Amino acid sequence: MTHTSDPRADQLPAAVSGFLSASTVHDADAAAAFLADDVVVVDQGESFRGLQEVHAFVRDAGAEFDYRTEQVGAHRVDDEHWVVVLRLEGGFPGGVAELDYRFSVRDARVSELVIANHLA
Repeated sequence: MTHTSDPRADQLPAAVSGFLSASTVHDADAAAAFLADDVVVVDQGESFRGLQEVHAFVRDAGAEFDYRTEQVGAHRVDDEHWVVVLRLEGGFPGGVAELDYRFSVRDARVSELVIANHLA
């Protein structure tokens, strides 16, 4: 597997960068345009399957807190897998978190996303 570090959003597949742009502002309708019909998202051990469940996840996840999101890293694992590191700062417990967004891309759409603590 190849690991290429490049934190610039313009180096990511359109599905990944588009989903991130939409999801960080909780725009579930825009985010859905970048998802496969059978998408699976896993966040904090909870799985969301299919467009309807993931739409609700994007709309609601973290909406109760004010926070800022910054992309601090990214790397390509292979042609179908990418990891983006996001730093969140704001009014949630702990105040700062770095999370790995581990994307699988199939047919130019996000087919799976696993969100985990960075370096976990």
